[in-house]
Formats: sequence, structure tokens, C-alpha cells
Amino acid sequence: MHFLIVGPGAMGCLFGSRLKKAGHEVTLLDYKQERADIINEQGITVEGVTGKYRVHVPAVTGKISRTPDVVLICVKSNQTRAAAEGLKTWLGPEARVVTLQNGLGNLEIGVTAEGATFLGPGHVRHAGQGETIIGPQGPPEGPVAAIVSAFNAAGFDTRTVDNVNDLIWGKLIINVGINALTAIIRLKNGRLPEIEGIKTIMDQAVHEAVAVANAKDIRLPYPDPLERVLEVCRATAGNIASMLQDVLKQRLTEVAFINGAIVREGEALGIPTPINRALTCLVQAIEQTYKERLNT
Repeated sequence: MHFLIVGPGAMGCLFGSRLKKAGHEVTLLDYKQERADIINEQGITVEGVTGKYRVHVPAVTGKISRTPDVVLICVKSNQTRAAAEGLKTWLGPEARVVTLQNGLGNLEIGVTAEGATFLGPGHVRHAGQGETIIGPQGPPEGPVAAIVSAFNAAGFDTRTVDNVNDLIWGKLIINVGINALTAIIRLKNGRLPEIEGIKTIMDQAVHEAVAVANAKDIRLPYPDPLERVLEVCRATAGNIASMLQDVLKQRLTEVAFINGAIVREGEALGIPTPINRALTCLVQAIEQTYKERLNT
């Protein structure tokens, strides 16, 4: 199976390297020629919970020679439109597209709880393992089943579901409880449950998100949302959350698609979401003042 990975960040490099190791054809699509050149020269290096290894995966910056079987979208939510517009000019209709992104607002049919930290071009730390879920399920011998089989063979614990919307909200609420808090306090995931004040804010943010989900008749894929968030924190204890990675690199974050999405959905339903609004405003204030930050 030929995979095109759009976005050679932490998750794109992790999935690309593991799929290549499992024997699949993999191509990375980047928009930066310099970074693509580094990956082509040095390969992808992965270290962390699954050991250390290097895999050579070709990286390109334009149209590839033939249509891939599967496209994995691994860019940030705020880059989805640009990535999609670039692909639509040449991607064939037979290709299957799976996004592994955070938040609401994308055409999403897959989520993953794998934790990865970007260390440099083609260099990532696999900080924690988790379940990957793809949907809708489709026929037993269909394309989704083939993707699931490929992911499992590559070492990712993967299964399918039929109700994709419930799946999306399940991951959204986990991100609501983790990402913005790490971006604000600048700590790894594993520290969040250990700080009482942070755990209290996490509880309130998750509670608001669950209230919105319940009003939309969402059936979350776990019985206790807060406990699930805490489980993910512990399972990815050494991970630097994606939003914190963006803040440390002074980039635009995905907070508008995560906590901000809860605020927008809550407003539409008449449900107050003051904690998520505050978290969204704080992260956006950090984005707006990168050049003014005081350092000790």
C-alpha cells in the first residue's frame, strides 16, 4: 500500500517511519524544500517508548509521480485548507484520505492517542502509545479495513467505529483537558494531574465540554471523561503536547479548533463555557505577545 503523509511534523514522521518499516511505500509531502532536503539526506529518526531507529522515507514538495492509495493529513488544523487546496489539483478520486488532526472543523475520519514530540526536521520522540481509531467502518474487505490492518502491522493499536462524530468528540474532549493547560503552564502531560489547581481547571473545562456534547446527543467512547483525560496524561507523561510545542516555537496554535470550538458550540446551544473561553483567550494572548515575553 502506498501512503502519502501530508505534513512531516511529529505525527507525520512517526506514522511515516513505522509504516515504511512495516514494508509499505511511503512518501512525505512538505511545503518547505529545505526541510524536505534534510529528511531526504538524513532520513527519519525516532526515539522513545518504542526504541530508537532511523528510516529513509522520501520527501517531496510538489505533486508526486502517481496517486497514492491513502493520504494521511497530519498538518495543524489551521493549515488544513491550504493542504487540501494543494492536493485537489492533482489527487485522484480513488485515493482515500484520513486525517489525524485535533479539534473540530476538519473532514475527520481518524483519531489517535499516540504521543509524539517534534525534535527537529525528521527527528521525533515517541513519547507515549495509545489507541488509533478510524471510521466509518465499511465492509470487512474494504479500504478502511486495509488501512486498519496496515496500521496494526506497523505497531499502532488500531480499530474502527461506525459513528465518526462520537469519535471526534471523544478526542476533542481529551484535547480540551490537556492542550491549552500545557501551553499556558509549559509542563509535560504527566505533570497536569499532579498539580491540584491545574487538575481543578481541567475538571471544569472537561465538564463544560461534556455538557455541550450531551446537548448534541454525542455518545462519548468512554464512561468517565475526566478519568479518561487523566489516563491519557499518565500514558503520555513524557510528551510535550502539540499546543505547547507550538507555543515554544512561537507558532499559531490550534486552540481555536479545540477549546474555542467548545465555546462556539456552547454559544449556539446556550450553554455557558467560561473556563474554555478563558483558556482560549489566554493561549491567544500568548500567541499575540510572543515578541514581548519576559525571560528570567
